Amino acid sequence: MLQPDQIERLLVVMAHPDDVDFGSAGTMAMLVDHGVHITYCLVTDGDAGGSDRSMPRSEMAAIRRREQTAAAAAVGVKDLVFLGHPDGRVESSIALRADISRVIREVRPNVVLCQSPERNLDRIFASHPDHLAAGEAAMCAVYPDARNPFAHPELLAAGLEPWEVEEIWVSGHPTPTHPVDVTDYVDQKFEALLCHVSQHPDPAGMQVRVREWMVRTAAALGLPEGRSAESYRVVRAA
Repeated sequence: MLQPDQIERLLVVMAHPDDVDFGSAGTMAMLVDHGVHITYCLVTDGDAGGSDRSMPRSEMAAIRRREQTAAAAAVGVKDLVFLGHPDGRVESSIALRADISRVIREVRPNVVLCQSPERNLDRIFASHPDHLAAGEAAMCAVYPDARNPFAHPELLAAGLEPWEVEEIWVSGHPTPTHPVDVTDYVDQKFEALLCHVSQHPDPAGMQVRVREWMVRTAAALGLPEGRSAESYRVVRAA
């Protein structure tokens, strides 16, 4: 796993607003603290989220963009890209692969952090169909699309040269290989998560569950007692 001082730029590709904060906000805060430039790429605006049936979906989309922008700022991330694909109907299509490839060629990251394309039967909430599709599209964009000058020729015509990503960090994978100790960044993680007001009918309960999950993750991957961690399946891509 590349260390923070080996990473200049990291691109996060997630299906919905708040996905990165549940799985990786502590990692983001730590990397920003070490000088890594991070960009978030959100496949959807999360317009199918929330439980208020009276709210127009376009209004929910605007709310969730604002919430994600605030959550990003809480961990020091300022660059966000919203692709605007329909929430709840994400497919690993050529169109989505081209959109993500465009962002990769623009950002030119060392690492792409994405969701798992493999269903995790032990953590079904990590395996929303949109997550699986976004993860598959992101991995296809890393290899082979973003590095292939003949894939999505409209990108090359627009002046976007191919780019080779070094590593993929897969969040929510059934068999993670690497923990990231985020004990010192737990408060920032919750500051980010609590920005998603529209999604948390029980903020206190959410915090208890996430804290327990981070402690279990740390223990399962060999960190000392009392530590908190986020975890990834790390894939060499170069």
